[in-house]
Order: sequence, then C-alpha cells, then structure tokens
Amino acid sequence: MRILVVSDTHKSHRNLERALEETGHIDMMIHLGDVEGKEDYIEALADCPVHIVSGNNDFFSQLPWEEEFFIGDHHVFITHGHGYFVGMGEERVKEEARGRGADIVMYGHTHMPSLTIEPDLVTLNPGSIAYPRQKGRKPSYIVMQMDSDGKINYEIRYLE
Repeated sequence: MRILVVSDTHKSHRNLERALEETGHIDMMIHLGDVEGKEDYIEALADCPVHIVSGNNDFFSQLPWEEEFFIGDHHVFITHGHGYFVGMGEERVKEEARGRGADIVMYGHTHMPSLTIEPDLVTLNPGSIAYPRQKGRKPSYIVMQMDSDGKINYEIRYLE
C-alpha cells in the first residue's frame, strides 16, 4: 500500500499534481489541512480514498478538525496541528496521540517537514508542498509504503 501525505496546499495545486505524477500509483492520500475550499478538487485529483482535516486557514469548512483511522494494524491520528501549538514543538500533539492509543500521528501547519520514529509513536509532518519554510525552501511531501507484513517505511521527498 502506497500513501501520499501532504499539507498546506493553500489553493496552489501545481506542485501537488507534480508530486502525484512523481509518486505514481497511490492507494490513499492524507491531507493535513489548509486546503482553503479545494477539498473536492484534491479528492478528484487523487482518485483514491482521501483523508483531509481542516487547517487554521480553512474558514467555514465542514472538514473535521481531527481524524482517527487505521492503516492495517496502525492506529493513525491526524490533525493540522495548530490547536496543539506545533509551531512551538511536538510535545502536545505527541501526548494527545499517545492518549488516544495512536502509534502514528501526522500534522502540518509549520510548513517544515519532520519525521520522528520512536518505539511507540511515529510523528510526521510532510511540510508544505506549496509554500515551504525550511532551509532551502523546497516543496515537500511524504510517501508511506506498507509491505505485506504491515511494516511501514516513510520517505520525505522534495520537488525541484
């Protein structure tokens, strides 16, 4: 199973289209917020099951603030992250994820990619595919690949 994880597109989809082309076939897309009313376009573009949460710029959105679901045996908790003050660190969102029994937590908001793998919790942020803020400012996303044994590999990818 291949999963594309993106965040913070802010109505700019050219790089999302490029990431989909470069990634090839995906079985699921996860968008961690700030779609700014373009969730229908993103779902049509992905052409697979899509999970999208609301971000701090998704005014008047009907999207959920958070979502929990399973990928195989993995309990996943997704949020945009601003409600957990992720700009100041991951501690609060990790605490929330552990409290929910999740073993994978995903968030966006900071526009900077990160991946932390601990024995009980994987914490990831794909950065922003449209407006990156990390050093070098390359648009970023994450590809997750789950093998037949349920083991997941994570790869942060950058667009040139």
